[in-house]
Amino acid sequence: MTAAQTRALSRPNIPLVIVCGCLIAMISFGPRSAMGLFFLPMTEAQGWSREVFALAIAIQNLVWGIGQPVSGMMADRFGTWKSMALGAVLYAAGLLMMIDAQSALALHLSAGVLIGLGIAFSSFSLVLAAFGRTVSPEQRSLAFGIGTASGSLGQFLFNPLGAALIESIGWQTTLLVFTGLIATLPLLAVALRGKPEQSAASGTAGDQKLTDAVAEAFGTRGFILLTTGFFVCGFHVAFITVHLPPYIADLGLGTALGGWALAFIGLFNIVGSLASGYAGGRHSKPILLSLIYLGRAIAIFAFIVLPITPASVLVFSAVMGLLWLSTIPLTSGLVAVMFGPRYMATLFGFVFLSHQIGAFLGVWLGGKLYDETGSYDAIWWCAIVLGILAAIIHWPIEERPVPRLAQQAAE
Repeated sequence: MTAAQTRALSRPNIPLVIVCGCLIAMISFGPRSAMGLFFLPMTEAQGWSREVFALAIAIQNLVWGIGQPVSGMMADRFGTWKSMALGAVLYAAGLLMMIDAQSALALHLSAGVLIGLGIAFSSFSLVLAAFGRTVSPEQRSLAFGIGTASGSLGQFLFNPLGAALIESIGWQTTLLVFTGLIATLPLLAVALRGKPEQSAASGTAGDQKLTDAVAEAFGTRGFILLTTGFFVCGFHVAFITVHLPPYIADLGLGTALGGWALAFIGLFNIVGSLASGYAGGRHSKPILLSLIYLGRAIAIFAFIVLPITPASVLVFSAVMGLLWLSTIPLTSGLVAVMFGPRYMATLFGFVFLSHQIGAFLGVWLGGKLYDETGSYDAIWWCAIVLGILAAIIHWPIEERPVPRLAQQAAE
């Protein structure tokens, strides 16, 4: 067999990578996005305060963030499949342990630590990195949008599904169903088993070492601003995902509306993610990010100052859905533009760590402030201020390759 034939056989099947990657993003993100549905039934069954459950999900987000750079390094070094397989095992173990959690510590270890690590090693971040090394640079932004939209489809499908299952078979059996679905991830991840060195779309990364890539990123002003701003995205998304259902229930609007609110966010985020992926390939990514964060601040302000009805909840969810994970194609796209796809999984992992620190604070402070004041008002206003600050932070980011890549392109 000639060298050309060998390269042809090892070349990734792009449609297969895209399809399997989208299914992974959908299945891995679905159960995680539905955690808010278990908030009230678990706290009521176990007699916990809201802070106990909120802290578990906050730990989940933080561990997910801490584990993301590690999983990225593992994927960059050993391949995506191995990281995904490990993540599926941890994820499934956490869901199973969550069923029998009888104490706050058990909940924090299962829903917090194990599921957090499981998501870190099997989430859409690794899927996007696989897309980045597989497709051409011109197609990356749209591919990232498709991958992110698939995660949103998981949110749209799993929230009404989860609400219906909890109502009909109970929250314990619902967690068992979710466990079975997570067990399919290693099979789907086989299509993503390549490494960056094996991709023809990797570009000219040279012989740069991982430590040099990390040092280069943290020495770049745009990367620092991007990482700082992504903190706000995590704060918004995690707080709303976990606390919107109980917030709606507290207003006397029923528990089913909370599930549909999250489903609407997921449904409209499919449109938002695809649109941002498309727009990111044609317009300034930093400016688009600024507009998204400003739009979130305006939407939250309108939601809390106007009368809250079932209709206003669904309108708010639809608007937030358009602005939800539409930040991810643009943020990951900026990482790829600035540093190339060679170490994208690792570098985006560090950006995502900031996102998850924000998620930790959004979830935990939501529960803590509610227990102390009996209201979510303070956290809503905090989310508005952070949205405005994020809009300011992203505006000056320069969308261009670092000097190393610019020099290589000129040679």
